[in-house]
Amino acid sequence: MPLFEKIVPSKNNKLELMDKVWTKVKPEDKEEEIIARLMRLVNAATNAMACSLLLYDDKRQELYFKFAQPAVQPAKRLHVARQSGITAWIMKNGKTMLVNNAEKNANYHKRIDHATGFKTKAIIGVPLMMNNKVAGVIEVLNKETGAGFSQQDLDIVVDLAASAAVTLQNIRMNAELIHSYKGTVKALVSLADSKETISGVGHSRRVAEYVLMGANELALSKEAKQNIEYAAILHDIGKLSISDEILNKAGPLTEEEWGIIRKHPVVGYNMLRDIPFLKGAARLILYHHERYDGGGYPQGLQGKEIPLEARLIAVADAFDAMTTEHNHRQAMDHHKAFSELTKNIRSQFCPIAVKAFSDGFAKTRLNKIKGAYIPKSFEFLTALPAAEHSPKSQVSKDPQFKVRQPISQLSKTPKV
Repeated sequence: MPLFEKIVPSKNNKLELMDKVWTKVKPEDKEEEIIARLMRLVNAATNAMACSLLLYDDKRQELYFKFAQPAVQPAKRLHVARQSGITAWIMKNGKTMLVNNAEKNANYHKRIDHATGFKTKAIIGVPLMMNNKVAGVIEVLNKETGAGFSQQDLDIVVDLAASAAVTLQNIRMNAELIHSYKGTVKALVSLADSKETISGVGHSRRVAEYVLMGANELALSKEAKQNIEYAAILHDIGKLSISDEILNKAGPLTEEEWGIIRKHPVVGYNMLRDIPFLKGAARLILYHHERYDGGGYPQGLQGKEIPLEARLIAVADAFDAMTTEHNHRQAMDHHKAFSELTKNIRSQFCPIAVKAFSDGFAKTRLNKIKGAYIPKSFEFLTALPAAEHSPKSQVSKDPQFKVRQPISQLSKTPKV
């Protein structure tokens, strides 16, 4: 049934209505979108002419419109402490109200109708309870048929208000958790960058920028783009376990030192894999040093066995390493760096990942940096099979990654 089709209230369709709440409301949607969907469902279920959701501002001690249909001016606020009205009564008392002749109700206040521009004849008002407190009020106004609201209408609004409260509470808790995770990510990135040489500071952020250029050229989901961004910005977090003497050594590394370096993807994976927000990113970090020809580490995966996002991080990581000045060598210009990427296609780098990054880099830089090198389509692409030539067709066919060696056998943090 379409969302806005009028619903005849009955006990038999209550479960159907609750099902609609959970199918129409998705956790990844923004709070405003979720509120709008819930309130339109309230409107349709009660056959009302108008509905609104008002939230309470603790600091200002005011109710304000978070959603209204028909719309009211966003700035409209109801001063609960200074003016009466049915809405204010519900807020103060935390009780529901059903009134089919508003003007004769003792709590009716004409100023509210003047403020909203809507003439209230019949009203259902239900408190929105969050954390055992009244957080706001849901209202439906005036049946379209001109009849009064029924007890079943009230029951429906009460049920939907309870669902709305749980949903909003979960959204806000999730938002707080994400904010906390982002703070953790920023702190981890700062730590990881502090392990780089002076000329390498900001490497993680630049790799994330390059990765997103390429990711925008691929048919990646919103979740996949989020995972690849966090993986890119945290790809070197495992280097926190490596001493500065090894990490910033000017001369050649010994075999033992290389062994320690090669463990940093596993260390990074183990640091992040138990954080729910970063599980997907952790998997990409584990594989960002695998090579397309199977000669990489830590597991020697090759080709499509390596997650496509990890292949893209490898390209972006190498590009930034080549174009950044280090204490043991000068930075390459962009033209030479792209030539190096091209030379190492199918050995170190995935053709699809290189093309996606090249195209994304060109689109991003074309209008932003005057005189910047803009890579053209690589000649080698004309010789590629159609399936390998198209990043978008490649993504949907990309198989689930394979683990050749149990992660537990790779999980020991190297001793420094």
